[in-house]
Amino acid sequence: MIVVTGGAGFIGSALVWRLNELGETDILVVDDLGSDEKWRNLNGLRFRDYQEKDAFLADVQAGTLDPHPIETLFHLGACSSTTETDARYLIQNNFEYTKTLARFAVRREIRFVYASSAATYGDGSQGYADTEELTPALLPLNMYGYSKQLFDAWALREGLLKKLVGLKYFNVFGPNEWHKGDMRSMVCKGYEQIEAEGAIRLFKSHRPDYGDGEQERDFLYVKDAVDMTLFFHTAREPMGLFNVGTGTSRTWNDLARAIFAALERPPRIHYIDMPETLRARYQYHTRAEPQKLRDAGYRQPTAPLEAAVADYVRHYLVPGRHLGGAPVG
Repeated sequence: MIVVTGGAGFIGSALVWRLNELGETDILVVDDLGSDEKWRNLNGLRFRDYQEKDAFLADVQAGTLDPHPIETLFHLGACSSTTETDARYLIQNNFEYTKTLARFAVRREIRFVYASSAATYGDGSQGYADTEELTPALLPLNMYGYSKQLFDAWALREGLLKKLVGLKYFNVFGPNEWHKGDMRSMVCKGYEQIEAEGAIRLFKSHRPDYGDGEQERDFLYVKDAVDMTLFFHTAREPMGLFNVGTGTSRTWNDLARAIFAALERPPRIHYIDMPETLRARYQYHTRAEPQKLRDAGYRQPTAPLEAAVADYVRHYLVPGRHLGGAPVG
């Protein structure tokens, strides 16, 4: 059996979708559905069972889990909001919960693959190397990144990174992110802005070395992200931290133009002031260093930005569908 925590979330539900494509349905989905529309991401997907995250944690701690042996535990569940300010909640949800599952997996000799984040790299001034040497020195810019950094550093100190896989996801976008509100990708939000206003709004630059909209990100299509993630299910030996990105930086202007091109419309971009509260915590450049992943044996190329955006816009945003085929509303 495969367990996917955060299985109704963005990357988690895409992972279940890809597993279904590969013929795998012996899956336990764990999440916290709450009262939003996240449940729709599961509509059309096939899995053995669903369990709420608190009940799953209680079963892990009590040793009363489903008796089916677990082959891989993909721990993708977390609060992923980079603007969340409740530090206690982030510590409990992203750090303590992950520690409990990691210890459980190591005791049971279960393959444990967990979501770290590129937010751990902070402003990028120390580079983006997914090495154990760099890990303790990283300085995230927000509490979300810090909660992920705490676990990476703890796992390193405890010697567990030699027994676990941590994936540092860069800027992932694609279908099944509808429920994420303000944390949706610019592709999703930009599409909605075009439909409503005929233009996309991007932040102005507040640094002289970057033009407006020329801030850079390593944009990764969610279908590539799940293929990279599943590599660590089939390849049992690689352990440690791995960047999950394309290895290429593109600008927000590039992304906006790709959305307009997918809709066959001329680009119209309006630049707006960045909120004061974000300026000190804003990343102006990210780019994954993917060589460690390649050295581990992952060989698939990633989709070019324009092709990935076109697939997302034309096959999911315009028709309003999830990866499982279910309508959004």
